[in-house]
Amino acid sequence: MKNSSVFMVDSVDEDCDYLFKAVLIGDSGVGKSNLLSRFSKGEFRLDSKPTIGVEFAYRNIKVGDRLVKAQIWDTAGQERFRAITSSYYRGALGSILVYDITRRKSFENVEKWLRELREYGNSDMVIVLVGNKLDLSHSREVTEEEGRNFAEAEGICFMETSALENVNVDRLFLDMISKIHEITSHKSLDTKMDDQTSASLHAAKEIIHIDDDNEVTATKQSSYCCSR
Repeated sequence: MKNSSVFMVDSVDEDCDYLFKAVLIGDSGVGKSNLLSRFSKGEFRLDSKPTIGVEFAYRNIKVGDRLVKAQIWDTAGQERFRAITSSYYRGALGSILVYDITRRKSFENVEKWLRELREYGNSDMVIVLVGNKLDLSHSREVTEEEGRNFAEAEGICFMETSALENVNVDRLFLDMISKIHEITSHKSLDTKMDDQTSASLHAAKEIIHIDDDNEVTATKQSSYCCSR
């Protein structure tokens, strides 16, 4: 995906054209909070504690000539919080599903998280599978190929990151926001075209004449025509 026209904006007070909600999900301890902290504040906290319930942060992003406010929700990974966090999937246009490359169990649980996401989330949600803690690659238990193959089989995006060393963190969020913007723009265009089609069909009055040779001719037709 090309991101030459996608970049972050420091000001948070500007009026935005879009508000995109996205969620961070995955097992506890995989680094979700530090990914969000690195993206939203440029910070990494060694003493980061497990999220209780849900936390969120904002960041303004310029996509082409549009200003997008990204609202990123960091959800709790502990099982006891699942009942309250499932509702936060509603309205989310994107999701970052995180596992720890040094903990195979967190990768094995990705399938469960993805199933939950697809049950509660939108059908056209942009999903990115993320193998975090790339800085600990010497202790990796999940290969990059395994993560990529799983993502390809599920039809979702894939990336490896390091919140500690700030590797691919901005790229991860910017790619997701850019893809959400692309899908949203296409849906808006489709809606506009459907409205125009409907209006055209209601407005057009086709008058049929039967001439002396019993041939059928149309003297007026709809002026709107589109193809998809």
